[in-house]
Amino acid sequence: MNAHAFTSDVAFTPTVKAIQARKGSREAYARVEERGGWQASITPDLAAFIEAQTSVFLSTANGEGQPYIQHRGGPAGFLKVLDERTIGFADFAGNRQFITQGNLADNPRAFLFLIDYAHRQRIKLWGKARVVEDDAELMAKLMPEGYKARPEQIILFTVSAWDANCPQHIPQRFEAADVAAALAERDKRIERLEQEIVRLRGIPSTAGKG
Repeated sequence: MNAHAFTSDVAFTPTVKAIQARKGSREAYARVEERGGWQASITPDLAAFIEAQTSVFLSTANGEGQPYIQHRGGPAGFLKVLDERTIGFADFAGNRQFITQGNLADNPRAFLFLIDYAHRQRIKLWGKARVVEDDAELMAKLMPEGYKARPEQIILFTVSAWDANCPQHIPQRFEAADVAAALAERDKRIERLEQEIVRLRGIPSTAGKG
């Protein structure tokens, strides 16, 4: 059971609220709280956004509160929404420091940050995470088909609250594959136009003939 009065209290601690009051934003956020605060369940729109991403940042903290952020990436769909509160993904073998796994063993609280530069959109998700080892059935469900990486374990993230940020200050960037596809389509169009020019030049002119 959530001990917070509002879902946004996962981030808006009494100290944060005091600063909001001092800087003039508390009234606006209080109205958000009156409407129920942030959402705690994964909506269909959010699920589609999550599963379209190729990159995510996972934040954890150790038992002493020292934070750590780790990047995880893969093909679109490597992040899978398993139900309205759970996101899962295969954790691929890396440098074998195991900082995230160690942090989660001491402190299950975690945070996911997703940013879509092309559409200038970002999503913040608070919750808890755990590492699952030796579950071949779930791994088969989460491992992207044909992706050349060695899965080592599974991370399951349980959402307690999420919020969407405005696009302010997000630079617009595009995936290299999307840019390559757009340039290839442009080149095909240029080729078709050049072929049409050649064809039109080969047609004898009838101007001035009666």
